[in-house]
Amino acid sequence: MDTATRHSTLSGGIALSAFKSLRDYLGTQILGQEKLVESLLVALLADGHLLVEGPPGLAKTRAIKALAHGLECEFQRVQFTPDMLPADLTGSDIYRPEEGNFQFQRGPLFHNLVLADEINRAPAKVQSALLEAMGEHQISVGMTTYALPQLFLVMATQNPIEHEGTYPLPEAQLDRFMLHTLVDYPDRATTRRIMDLTRQEALDGRQMTAPAGHVTQDAVFVARREALGLTLADSVADYIAALVDATRRPATYSEQLAQWLRWGASPRAAMAIERGARALAWLDGRDYVSPEDVQAIAPDALRHRLLLDYTAQARGITSQACIDELLRLVPAP
Repeated sequence: MDTATRHSTLSGGIALSAFKSLRDYLGTQILGQEKLVESLLVALLADGHLLVEGPPGLAKTRAIKALAHGLECEFQRVQFTPDMLPADLTGSDIYRPEEGNFQFQRGPLFHNLVLADEINRAPAKVQSALLEAMGEHQISVGMTTYALPQLFLVMATQNPIEHEGTYPLPEAQLDRFMLHTLVDYPDRATTRRIMDLTRQEALDGRQMTAPAGHVTQDAVFVARREALGLTLADSVADYIAALVDATRRPATYSEQLAQWLRWGASPRAAMAIERGARALAWLDGRDYVSPEDVQAIAPDALRHRLLLDYTAQARGITSQACIDELLRLVPAP
């Protein structure tokens, strides 16, 4: 069966049903982190990458491992450390004396889902090794370029508490991430449910429950095309463009906003908002994108792309405060 035939058999809502089952499965494995689950699914649907920031122990690693359990794909976790080298990610040419030549040994980036754990603990030269992979779905070693899998998603984590021995991500690296999602502690009732879940898993001798079925890569590709085919009214597209433009020309909307922002968002921000809004609408079972979808995805798409003025930072102004002001000032259709 060729690719087109396989894809046609998945149409008619089958892909959406598969994703709903995947979302339900993730909800049973990742308790109290609905936003994280949603961000993972949006990044998967939009062919983007995800940066997750939060204190330790909030199921960041477990979330992408659960996603890998629910997908028909390969998963690799990479622990970033200060002594890491770019070749530890990309791979390198290894000399084979028995054959008298060099052979390329593929690194962990040649998997479908890659967890870059504590990405800000590696130096800039290692972080930059991800740039080509995330932006072009390929890596270059020496004079040779190697294609990465068609289904390729990087989820990077960073800890906002411990800054000793960390290297802030450069703006070019941050811009490669479609979304920057913040996670926080669950409430008391959810903490109690987490205790019960982990105890039961320990009793059963497993890390997490296996899903009832796996979402195939073909289903993911079909879902992506269906999301791209949703109706996006001109007024909603103009709204996205206006939001991004307001980050570059804040004085047009507010003198206060102009004092807060030193640098606005790149065109990738507009693409991230559009693709993310489409993914949210598709997951909701709708055939159109609403302004509410745009407003829901805008904070995670803009948070890491706005550069605040030093004075604003000294006054405790955050990127979230700027985004809230943008959403208030820019009129929605």
